[in-house]
Amino acid sequence: MEYETVPAEVLGRSLRGLGVNLLCRDVPGTARFLAGVFGLAVHRLGADFALVTHDGAVFQLHSDASFRAHPLLGVLPEAGGRGAGVQLYLFGVDPDAAAARAAAAGGVVIEPPADKPHGLREATILAPEGHAFSPAVART
Repeated sequence: MEYETVPAEVLGRSLRGLGVNLLCRDVPGTARFLAGVFGLAVHRLGADFALVTHDGAVFQLHSDASFRAHPLLGVLPEAGGRGAGVQLYLFGVDPDAAAARAAAAGGVVIEPPADKPHGLREATILAPEGHAFSPAVART
């Protein structure tokens, strides 16, 4: 796949397995660190977004500003560690079924299942310890 030019919807529908989206105060700085320290490849680097690949896996960096409409942004700390900014995608897991089971398992649905413009149907569920998981399937 040509990460520099692939349309967002095509990229979104191609994702499988576990996806990682890191929220960053400084996307270019984080991308430089990942490339310089770990040799990761950075694609589509901009102020608010970058794709990062390593050994066939792809993950995304997004700026806080690019997530201003996302409920996860409200739980980020102003200073200190960014663990709350990790959103772990579970591609191929039905978001509607997962959201229906969340409360019984001690989770909280902070973003109900919805069709997104990047080709996925997804939800965001906080696990009991606060980790954000997003089950997602390709929109049909």
